Amino acid sequence: MPASQPAPVSDSWQPHLALGITGHRASNPSYRAHAEAIGAALEGLFAQIDAIAGALPGTRGAVRLHSLLVDGTDQIAAERALARGWELAVPLPFGAALNCAINAHPETLADADALLAGAAASDPAVEAKAAAIRSVTGRACLFELADRDAEVRALWRASLADPDDRAALRAFEALASDNVALAGRVMIERTDLVIAVWDGKVANLPGGTGHTVAAALAMGAPVLLIDPAMPGTWRILGRPEELGQPAAPGEPDVARLTAIIHAAVVSEGWSPAQLAAEQWRPRSSRAFGLYRRIERVFGGGGRALGSLRVDYEAPDAIVAGSGAGVVAAAEAMPSGDPQVTRQLAEEVLPLFAWAEGIASRLADAYRSGQIVNFVLATLAVIIGVAYLPLGLGEVKWVFAAVELLLLGGILVLTAAGSRLGWHRRWFAMRRVAEYLRHAPALLLLGVTRPTGRWPRGAEGQWPEHFARHALRDVGLPRVAVTKDYLRVGLAGAVLPHVAAQRAYHAAKAHRLETVHHRLDKVAESCFALAVASVTAYLVLKGAGAAGLVPGHLASDLSPFFTFCGVAFPTLGANLSGIRYFGDFERFGAISHVAAEKLRAIEERTELLLSGATSALTYAAAADLIHALDEAVVEEIASWQAVFGAKHLALPA
Repeated sequence: MPASQPAPVSDSWQPHLALGITGHRASNPSYRAHAEAIGAALEGLFAQIDAIAGALPGTRGAVRLHSLLVDGTDQIAAERALARGWELAVPLPFGAALNCAINAHPETLADADALLAGAAASDPAVEAKAAAIRSVTGRACLFELADRDAEVRALWRASLADPDDRAALRAFEALASDNVALAGRVMIERTDLVIAVWDGKVANLPGGTGHTVAAALAMGAPVLLIDPAMPGTWRILGRPEELGQPAAPGEPDVARLTAIIHAAVVSEGWSPAQLAAEQWRPRSSRAFGLYRRIERVFGGGGRALGSLRVDYEAPDAIVAGSGAGVVAAAEAMPSGDPQVTRQLAEEVLPLFAWAEGIASRLADAYRSGQIVNFVLATLAVIIGVAYLPLGLGEVKWVFAAVELLLLGGILVLTAAGSRLGWHRRWFAMRRVAEYLRHAPALLLLGVTRPTGRWPRGAEGQWPEHFARHALRDVGLPRVAVTKDYLRVGLAGAVLPHVAAQRAYHAAKAHRLETVHHRLDKVAESCFALAVASVTAYLVLKGAGAAGLVPGHLASDLSPFFTFCGVAFPTLGANLSGIRYFGDFERFGAISHVAAEKLRAIEERTELLLSGATSALTYAAAADLIHALDEAVVEEIASWQAVFGAKHLALPA
């Protein structure tokens, strides 16, 4: 095994800009009246975005457009994006065949069935629409929400078979709208900016343009809004409340557009060199194991004085090790995307193992460094007065010299920890590792955290920026999401991960609560011994004055009692300091809360898998993955709140 490994990230890897597009259908009167101008406006806007993205430092200027490929705005935007060499990612609300058939708008059941079967429609206009859809989808990455296709198909065919059956039509429209809204959510979650061609009139139709605009703003994604009647002008909205504000006259806000694109793909303090500065090592450091020794001695879980060496899983070994199960699950997913499986095995999991190993070593250095400071401070005081009970007053300078060396060691260690940035680097790498830890569950099911809802770190944003783009680089899997696909993904990738993390946090909570309790008891005992030693001295002094014991006895034992009166409070105070610095109780409480949240997610997942097949939908599965993601991010935020201000410092 190599002594160190650099980050498993290619030097050529760079973030890319992610856009979303939504807008009126071709049947919308406002769109029909200005279709040519809208196309020209989108072409000009895309050229402007290309120029801005291409000019940013440290990026390759790559752009990925997300579209639902509805006829009208979506399709003309997709054609122009492809002509520019942009990637096109399409979260389809239905399976590809059903989506093509529905969006070709056949008027007869015969044409609908022909399109569903992959044949040509008899109506030339319908076939032309279908051909346009097939042409663009053939060049796009399709993520097909096909889990409810049977229901949608049945309702749609029923509405075509009997146009007077209003109930069937309403049922179809309601279910179709829900699926379109769900696909819109998938799109919004992956975008830095949503471009919308919308007249601002209807915002409450699920899956409609107005609904998508409102959802994007609610999820923190800015929206570039184009009025179809005046497509040459646009404005950018950043909050839902701005929808109620009238458009201000003037030129488009190019400066704000530039700022949004810059913030999306450039993070201050991050570059490939940021990761190159860190080196993964195969095992824990022998020099910094005191924090884990404290956990072992006071929390149990092994021989108190046994070896603390930890062998970290190598980035190039994780696929055959702890990651074997999730890779096997990815490979077993029906009609899964081999490209996503490959990136998971070759990029994401090795990167997680790399970040995990580095974060663990830095945690040891930082936390053990502070505890070493407490130990050295205790020893300095105790050794400084140890000459008293030993009767070595004539060589007191030796004890003073040792005390000085110990105090100097505290200063040197504190300065080294600050100069090497143990706290800052640990915080950064731990965040990267935790974001990537549950990445397989997100990637395989096409779920991600919306760009606007990523947390803001206390010491810079590059870990969130890097993790977001590392996951985004994989992109949506090219799959048709069926119930079988969902079942294998939840049972093989999600449930084992949730169960393992729940068990880990439950055990950690118990261990840390035990450490806190036992440290507290030992510290209390030290103070009790200090009180006892002082009391014993005073009793002897009083007994000597009363003639009950020899009068010189208290004086003879005075150095011993003085030593105990200093040593025991010092030891107790520093144990309390270790307890305060380690915050074992609060960390135990955080893990307890995380374990309970994960337990609830685990139970919900089991219920979904064991329940009726009709209940196993992408919407339900995505809600579970979002709950998992939220639990992870909340645990990270709580952890940062505890340790964020606890830099390596002199013991007080």
